[in-house]
Amino acid sequence: MEFEPVIGLEVHAEMQTRSKMFCSCEVVDNTAAPPNSAVCPVCAGMPGALPVVNERAVEFALRVALALECEVQRTSIFARKNYFYPDLPKGYQISQYEQPLAVNGKLVIRTSEGEETIRVRRVHLEEDTGKLTHVDGASLVDLNRAGVALLEIVSEPDLHSAEAAKAYGESLREILRYLAVNSGDMEKGIIRFEANVSVRKKGDKELGIRTEVKNLNSFRALERAIEYEIKRQGKIIEAGGTIEQETLGWNEARGETYSQRSKEDAHDYRYFPEPDLPPLVIEDAWINRVRDSLPELPREKSLRLIKQYGLTNYDASRLVVEQEIADYFEATVRALPSAVSPKAAANIMLGDLFSLMNQAGLTVSQQKVRPEALGELAGLVSEGEINQTSAKEVLIEMFASGRSAAEIVEARGLKQVSDEAFISDLVRQTLAENPNEAASYKSGKAGVMNFLFGQVMKKAAGRANPAVVRAELEKRLTQ
Repeated sequence: MEFEPVIGLEVHAEMQTRSKMFCSCEVVDNTAAPPNSAVCPVCAGMPGALPVVNERAVEFALRVALALECEVQRTSIFARKNYFYPDLPKGYQISQYEQPLAVNGKLVIRTSEGEETIRVRRVHLEEDTGKLTHVDGASLVDLNRAGVALLEIVSEPDLHSAEAAKAYGESLREILRYLAVNSGDMEKGIIRFEANVSVRKKGDKELGIRTEVKNLNSFRALERAIEYEIKRQGKIIEAGGTIEQETLGWNEARGETYSQRSKEDAHDYRYFPEPDLPPLVIEDAWINRVRDSLPELPREKSLRLIKQYGLTNYDASRLVVEQEIADYFEATVRALPSAVSPKAAANIMLGDLFSLMNQAGLTVSQQKVRPEALGELAGLVSEGEINQTSAKEVLIEMFASGRSAAEIVEARGLKQVSDEAFISDLVRQTLAENPNEAASYKSGKAGVMNFLFGQVMKKAAGRANPAVVRAELEKRLTQ
């Protein structure tokens, strides 16, 4: 029996406001601040404490809604979502339900199957809960996170593979970072994913019974959990069983989901309008100001880089992952000699420079190679002043010292040699020293050419022009 997965994602993103959603408490790093050091009567849920909406949080939410092409509702209502849990001090969470901030958006993603448009059902505001730490059979409650401004983004069930769900999550995270709304730090729980997964027979239109996998905080976990759940549900149906609607956790070490509780529906939460907050009214002038302030977003930027600089889809997608990476690339392009292709700069940046950054654990803004210096290096390679082998050596020293490419080339004598007489003599010596290999090549073993090429380059200390070397070798070996 062939099954089709049906997946919807709920994404919870903490917004980078200085204070919490409904009070003036500072938003602190939950992994570094002392427990319960950023708490007041409002976020602690004390009787009589009144919430006040954080205007900056609303503006951040508008930025996301407009970036996702949502319809912003001019009036939205806060509601109380009632449920009991130790890290929820009031016994309810202030959220939005029947009248959210924005609806009917979309996000275009790219997978191995091409581009897909995923509908966004709603974008709404709410407050985060506290944090529980389980120690020796007891649970410790830290309310530093309680009340932090949280944005929930809910997709329609338009995703049909774990790959597509991962691509959606990655694309959404990129947008949130470009908008400076969320840091995207998944390890700290700043952004969390919940996957609603069901399967149905191929060709069926009716949705199957879904399970919800909660609090996935890495793209690896998101992809693996969905793949596991698709297989698990398929096996149950094939065996004649029935899927139970429930909330699941994900055990990364075991690579499997586990049951947490039977899944609640909306009526189980007993939503009702928050009596302490008036309706949130958004004026057109505010929407227009926010729309005008939006930056060029990742997909738009990627399409422009492809068109403007002749890059591949793959290269452009890697360059727009972070705003600072895209900015660095374009600054490098501006520094290139006019005859040098931007693709040459992209190749060095995405290859050797990224490798050095990863090894050192540095971001593009932290490492020492400035865009102007990288542009100079790309120019030296493209103009034949140095070859690829020397360029790697030069870049390593640039990365360590911050010196310019031209300075390093001059100091180390790495300028490429293209003199035909000099190279012809090196080739003659190499063939004289390796007669058996030369004979093997002439008898049809073409792979021997690479060995002979390497020997010539060794004699030239890596400075010979590779194209001239190969041409001279082929000339002599075919005589």
